[in-house]
Amino acid sequence: MSRTYKVTGINLKTQALGESDRIVTILTREFGLIRAVAPGARKHNSSLGGRSGMFVVNELLIAKGRSLDKITQAQTLKTYPGLAQDLGKLSASQYLAEIVLCQALSEQPQEEIYELFNEHLQRLEALPKSEATAVVAHLAQGVFHLLALGGLTPQVQVCCLTQRPLTPDFTNPNWQVGFSITAGGTVCLEAWEGLRSQSKKQAPLLPSPHFTSIASSPKSSYQTVAHRQEIPVISSRLNATELAMFQQLSQPEIMQVNPVKDYGWLSVEQILRQYAQYHLGRPIRSASLIDSYFAANS
Repeated sequence: MSRTYKVTGINLKTQALGESDRIVTILTREFGLIRAVAPGARKHNSSLGGRSGMFVVNELLIAKGRSLDKITQAQTLKTYPGLAQDLGKLSASQYLAEIVLCQALSEQPQEEIYELFNEHLQRLEALPKSEATAVVAHLAQGVFHLLALGGLTPQVQVCCLTQRPLTPDFTNPNWQVGFSITAGGTVCLEAWEGLRSQSKKQAPLLPSPHFTSIASSPKSSYQTVAHRQEIPVISSRLNATELAMFQQLSQPEIMQVNPVKDYGWLSVEQILRQYAQYHLGRPIRSASLIDSYFAANS
């Protein structure tokens, strides 16, 4: 007789199995990510049909199996019907779900990411309809918070090179700061240019690669080669408003710097997307839906 266990979880991904079954990937509080079969879920009169849909929160009784566990009972605790009624909200939710699937672990409690994901679904569902920029802004904040929970927060308050605080200069229309995906966040362009100039002056004098070596032979003299600091690649440049947006992503309210109708949030989301894809090591497929949605509603 199969062992059974109880969990509370939200459905993140579904796929068809056989003629009438469905495999559901579920983020649970108690055991993290699990994959379980919802038997007969694709049948017209199945009690598991709606309960195995995307972003449905269930209390589940699951029987352990040899290769896949099986859902034997499901009681729905919460749904997000507003997400399915708006393409932008649905696309943003799928986007966040992809990041959760990359970060959440299996066979151990994942209460923090479970609560955070549900919190952002609630925020997206509560947004007024036909506000494309608001969807993108809240999506950017959700991505930022999930990256922070996974220890991958981009550094946006200080320069990655100097560790000095960065303050947007709204009085200068030409003011900019760099953003480096590989360096992990914002870069003061003056410090970056200084590093480049210094590197060019040292280039003829230093061999490559630059390291310190000690000869093994007693007859050989010690030789020291200076190390040159690696110059980060600037992925993009942010103006004062865009930097202020990034710096506000950690706050509960994200619409104070820019009005809802300002499309600067799309640039912020695209930079975060590239950053997340690089550090997670995989593309975010739902991102193309956000691009199409925003293009159609801008």
